[in-house]
Amino acid sequence: MLTSTIAIILVLGGLIFFHELGHFAIARLFGMGVKTFSLGFGPRLTGFTSGKTEYKLSAIPLGGYVALAGEQGEEETDFPDEQLFSNRPPWQRLCVVAAGPIFNFLLAFLIYWLLALSQGQGILLPTVGGVIPDGPAYSAGFEKEDLVLSIDGAPVESWSAMVEMIRAAENKSLSVDIDRSGENLTLHVTPIVNTYKNLFGESVTVPMVGINQGGKTAFKPIDGLGIQIALQQTWMMSQAVIKGFVSIVERLIPIDQIGGPIMLAQMVHQSAQSGLFDLLAIMAIISINLAIINLLPIPVLDGGHIVYFVLEMIFRRPVSDKWKARATRVGVLLLLLLMSLAIFNDVRRLLS
Repeated sequence: MLTSTIAIILVLGGLIFFHELGHFAIARLFGMGVKTFSLGFGPRLTGFTSGKTEYKLSAIPLGGYVALAGEQGEEETDFPDEQLFSNRPPWQRLCVVAAGPIFNFLLAFLIYWLLALSQGQGILLPTVGGVIPDGPAYSAGFEKEDLVLSIDGAPVESWSAMVEMIRAAENKSLSVDIDRSGENLTLHVTPIVNTYKNLFGESVTVPMVGINQGGKTAFKPIDGLGIQIALQQTWMMSQAVIKGFVSIVERLIPIDQIGGPIMLAQMVHQSAQSGLFDLLAIMAIISINLAIINLLPIPVLDGGHIVYFVLEMIFRRPVSDKWKARATRVGVLLLLLLMSLAIFNDVRRLLS
């Protein structure tokens, strides 16, 4: 339990630190004044001051912030006017705000790169996790834990490759070589066209044989430095997260599947029990989620501020404070509703 608690604090702290580091680094790159860099909220536990910036660790580790000089257009006595955030052109302010989510994407990429160098490229093995009764595979004699070796003489290295070969065959009979507890067997199966709901609640109609994933993975050595693999993994996971959000909006995924801080802690806890590599992998996924959530065009999030700066560049004048105040109230209300829903779902799952 102690290990999981430490893991949760380190994961959340690392994600927040990297996000705020993005804001801080770009602000300093443009020569803007930074008053405070805080990891956490609430009372100050420890810290130091360097130049005009206070660096501190605060008591509540569920957040963090960077306080920029002149961020709200206020007067500053400790910083010259040219260092004030509000006096900078909108494109520079946009870059500072966007840097937080971008650094979360960068963190995910670095984690996937480290995993590729440490483990190699992960693949999901074509292992049968279950056979659907009365389906083609059931009739052909497939059993749980069978490992598919080849289809019509073509080697099968991964589950995804096997799925592509089955779908390409349509309704043609396939000769499938399998390994069953060390014994090689050849089975013959004919796919049938069927409809199922995928992870995002979409109805997909494709040829199928009626087997489920076994969930076993293997790692193969990578060629080169692994940068391309890390980029591909970051891109694919980002697409999956965005598609998940869209599916929730389209009500393809039920809203009771939305999770909050309790679900997040459970995910980190389970990954910590499985080892460092699994913990890093879940940290990368959460980092991508954090980046995309912060880019949503909601006024209190980074995405909302980006919208303000884009409008300012288009119309060549700032959005009025009156409209900002109205939009902020709506944004806060929306976030409170979403957070309440997420926590309600978390509690309901715990009780059930």
